Amino acid sequence: MQTWTIQKPSVENRAGIVSAQNRFAAEAGADVLARGGNAMDAAIVTGLVLSVVEPWLSGIGGGGFLLYADVKTGDVQGLDFGVKSSRKLDPGNYPIIGDQGGDWFNWPGVKDDANLIGYRSICVPGTIAGFSEALKRFGTLSWAEALAPAIEHAERGLLMDWFACFCIATEWATLSRFPTTSDIFLENGKPPRTSDRAGDVHRPMNAKVKVLRRLAEAGARDFYDGDIAASLVRDLNAGGSPIDMEDLASYQPRWVEPKTMDYRGFEINVIPGLSGGPSFIEAMELLASSLVVNEMPNAASAVAYATAARTSYRKRLITMGQAATPDGDCTSHISVVDAEGNMVSLTNTLLSRFGSKVALPETGFLMNNGMMWFDPRPGHPNSIAAGVKPLANMCPLVLRKDGQPFMAIGAAGGRQIFPALTQLVSYVVDYGLTLEEAFHRPRIDSSTPTIKIDQRDADDIAAAVSEHYPVEIVDNALYPVNFAIPSAVMIRSDGMHVGQAHPYSPWAHVAAEGETGKETT
Repeated sequence: MQTWTIQKPSVENRAGIVSAQNRFAAEAGADVLARGGNAMDAAIVTGLVLSVVEPWLSGIGGGGFLLYADVKTGDVQGLDFGVKSSRKLDPGNYPIIGDQGGDWFNWPGVKDDANLIGYRSICVPGTIAGFSEALKRFGTLSWAEALAPAIEHAERGLLMDWFACFCIATEWATLSRFPTTSDIFLENGKPPRTSDRAGDVHRPMNAKVKVLRRLAEAGARDFYDGDIAASLVRDLNAGGSPIDMEDLASYQPRWVEPKTMDYRGFEINVIPGLSGGPSFIEAMELLASSLVVNEMPNAASAVAYATAARTSYRKRLITMGQAATPDGDCTSHISVVDAEGNMVSLTNTLLSRFGSKVALPETGFLMNNGMMWFDPRPGHPNSIAAGVKPLANMCPLVLRKDGQPFMAIGAAGGRQIFPALTQLVSYVVDYGLTLEEAFHRPRIDSSTPTIKIDQRDADDIAAAVSEHYPVEIVDNALYPVNFAIPSAVMIRSDGMHVGQAHPYSPWAHVAAEGETGKETT
């Protein structure tokens, strides 16, 4: 048996740092910092580039949340730009298959997977409105300047390396159901193969280039009440979606006051309401009274992590409501700190990998499948309804120490997000681990009925957790994702800025202002 040790060192400097799930995007953000931009400029540029270079995870057809921490004022502000159902949506179009029961982890399915795949799974996207609003309030770049790097990457085309081909292959059967999606990502209806290629191959993205250029010229609101909006509605209605011009025109992102808690002298800020934030805080409150801190995390701490996350999840899925969310949830998280110490924690998502699997014919970009976050059963707190937002798993965090930004962190991975963040924050705060040590340390996942334990963990951890819950030992592999995909930046007590990306994702990367992030595998 051959064992591989994968290491992805942290990146340190005293200027700005961007941590993201793609090197091209992180470097675009770091370049903005090097040219005098601030943390919000870098975050928005990174997010826009991500929509081009990893279109299966996040994009302008999705939605998300962000937190901004201002080093001068000490304020933290949140922005909700999550997806929203059409006001014309009919819940009767999502009939449940079989038993309407299901425990708090397992909701029933919907006929034809209408809430998961295809035009009826699409909600009104909020990403463009959110990015534009955040840039307007806290950025220094113009909207056109922020779009320029994304347009450049789109003109170059989608890099069809082994990882892109792998991501496409995992979903090719459903991608092939939609002609435009198939034309963009597949080859004669089949997954592309890197073994047939020599050198870099880029897939044209002509329709997306046209949309991005139009957004740069006409402004972000064109997406909601201009030519782009009209194009979206034509395509959506032709495919069976009820979203209309009024749905788009009425969409507005919302600034929110973060929900906060004190955890051992650190102030934790989360997005309130329909995010993973309130559940994260409840888990941390449970940890504060149950975790006995030793020199390093051990079997007892693993039980404490499992119990805190599982207890919080039970309340979340029963009282807040949550639709069935398969393990394939796909999201992008960006963490940024600039030279001054301002921070952004931004999570954007299409929900599932490739979202609804629908790339709209006129615009060529993928749309979200936001309906999957609603409970398909009627009469529940998060039931499918018209003109409302679903309960989301995204959980961007900002930690402050003595009134100053300390850490911005978040993750991709659907239900796995806040259990992963619970442990990572605890590793840093409770045990004093560096970001590099924390990200490489094995974790457990408590987001399913069976607690997943990283096979690298000691046997006594599996034994201890199994006394309380059923366990399964799994690998922290590239696919399926079992323990979320985190990204973080932090300011150490000596003033050094530190960034860390997920060690097991091949494109996850930290880029520093004015230099190339140094990472090895």
